[in-house]
Amino acid sequence: MNLANKLTISRVCMVPFYILFMELGGFYNSIFALIVFSIASITDFFDGQIARKNKIVTSMGVFLDPLADKLLISAAFICFVEIKMLGISAWMVIAIITREFLITGLRSIAAYNNVIIPADKSGKFKTTSQIIIIIIIMMILIINEAFFKFVGLTPDVLKSYNYGSYATLAIIMEKTPFWATLVIVVLTVFSGTNYIWKYRELLSEK
Repeated sequence: MNLANKLTISRVCMVPFYILFMELGGFYNSIFALIVFSIASITDFFDGQIARKNKIVTSMGVFLDPLADKLLISAAFICFVEIKMLGISAWMVIAIITREFLITGLRSIAAYNNVIIPADKSGKFKTTSQIIIIIIIMMILIINEAFFKFVGLTPDVLKSYNYGSYATLAIIMEKTPFWATLVIVVLTVFSGTNYIWKYRELLSEK
């Protein structure tokens, strides 16, 4: 097994640790979850670079790389739905995961027909955007938990009283996760539609 595939598999192995820290919750566990997610995201960049640079792109890598991305991204958004302060709706996450199921199914059909579907520009941009947004949401979560842990202030308290810039910050942090995730939903649906249209011939009955 080459180095690129080892990095991809390591990303899959990090997903349970990310979920564990998110489920435990709290300021420090959220930081650990962010660290795990960031490291996993970095492996996503390097495994592709190493594979292309050393010309070791394999069928296993082509299959595992997008699968690892889907597991990591899906785990993050599912965990976010459970955190009420983030205000992320379940339908958003369902839309994101549905796209991933559809494209995975499309890749299965392609593999049956001896066709390999590589990640295109829209897919790569979608994945990069998802990673950036997840990191931003994680940071918002950590800031909220820091206010509560070290100052004893919840987001609702910050908004209710006249704390000036703190109240503004609380409102921004409250609205950002929802709207940022909505943007991701749009990008995800666009990317999925682009894949299906591009490889629509694979879906036709022969």
